Amino acid sequence: MSSRTIATLATFSLFALTAVAQAQAPPQISTQAPAPSNKAQPSPTEDLNSLLASANAGDAEAQFDLGNYYFNGRYVSLDYAEALAWYRKSAAQKFAPAQDRLGTMYQDNTGLPLDYKRAANYYRLAANQGYALAQYHLAAIYEGGLAVRRDYKQAFNWYRKAADQNLAGAQEEVGYFYQCGLGVKRDYAQALSWYRRAADQGNSNAENQLGYMTEQGWGQPQNYAEALSWFNKAAEHGSAQALENIGYMFQYGTGVPKDYAKAMSLFYQAAAQGNSDAENQLGWMFQYGQGVQPDDGRALRWYEFSADRGNARGQNNLEAFTSDIQDDGGRWQNATLPIHDAAFDQAQRWVDIQNLRSRIDKVETDALYQDDLVSQLEHMDKGKKNGVNKIFTVIGTVGAAKYKVLAAKDRAEAAQLRDQLARIENQPQPSVAGRTP
Repeated sequence: MSSRTIATLATFSLFALTAVAQAQAPPQISTQAPAPSNKAQPSPTEDLNSLLASANAGDAEAQFDLGNYYFNGRYVSLDYAEALAWYRKSAAQKFAPAQDRLGTMYQDNTGLPLDYKRAANYYRLAANQGYALAQYHLAAIYEGGLAVRRDYKQAFNWYRKAADQNLAGAQEEVGYFYQCGLGVKRDYAQALSWYRRAADQGNSNAENQLGYMTEQGWGQPQNYAEALSWFNKAAEHGSAQALENIGYMFQYGTGVPKDYAKAMSLFYQAAAQGNSDAENQLGWMFQYGQGVQPDDGRALRWYEFSADRGNARGQNNLEAFTSDIQDDGGRWQNATLPIHDAAFDQAQRWVDIQNLRSRIDKVETDALYQDDLVSQLEHMDKGKKNGVNKIFTVIGTVGAAKYKVLAAKDRAEAAQLRDQLARIENQPQPSVAGRTP
């Protein structure tokens, strides 16, 4: 059973709990938009030439939309630099959504060097114009203490500004701050009220929190049936954590008849979406034979998946389980034999996709850095006189050539990574959601 708990953003530290204890997941502070920007993203069928014409004519909004056009396709095309160029042009005209996007690129080290101070500065420029998404991002900077002193009151104030503009992600955050008493007095009634506002917009995190608070009986009578209903809504809206929560209820018979087969099926679905709590629970079920024959190999592999994602309980269980079976040489040898399982393949596929996207972002960011060096070196002679000018011209030309080669290598590597990603994403996947132990 998982709800959000306070965690240090830089490390996403977790409370160390046993596998049967209720899972506590850290807040997922992300620079990804919890809601769309003020203007809709350009559709694939939109007239690109018309958009280009407007952007070239100096329309800041069109420049931002064109940046989105290229940015959203960065894992399938080679237009990374184009996205950054158009965002910069739009931001130079003080267009708040573009300023906010540059902030996320600095914060995520996506196309720009990691720089929390610059990220915060861009967020503040957009937030001071009343742009809700930037207010949300600036709040997360204060919540996490990134390049600023952690300040829950400041974070709450910025979340509240965004929430008052009906940004569902911010409403969920305000609810969470009231639930935990961060920067404000703990108030379950207020928490429930804000979660419901966000849930009315289909925010799966808020629905999951409502399920958890109802299951715990916080601010309202404990009601397992209502909790399950909220978890189901969250799962329908794409929450892997909610799937894990439902699975946990069936695993331990919390308000429902105990059903290991159903629990395992739900854990498989959540694990396929990268949920480390579900992977840990699968390891536990195979270790102790909950609805299945005990299987050291599968238990070990699921604990490894969970631990590799930084899950504290998965790491603790992996360490303890490994120690146990290593004391029996035969068990350890059998547990480490290769296992072919479609569920493992799906979990590994998710890992591979995330890793490839991260590598593409990093390599493309490196290429853009090389481009900046080329530009600086090619302009070394500006403002110099006579012989000095010639010397700097030679130095700049030689240095620029070197970095052009490096940028080309980076982009060639990025192209190869995109090909790998496309192959993985296009592979048909066997369904394991309905399998029974």
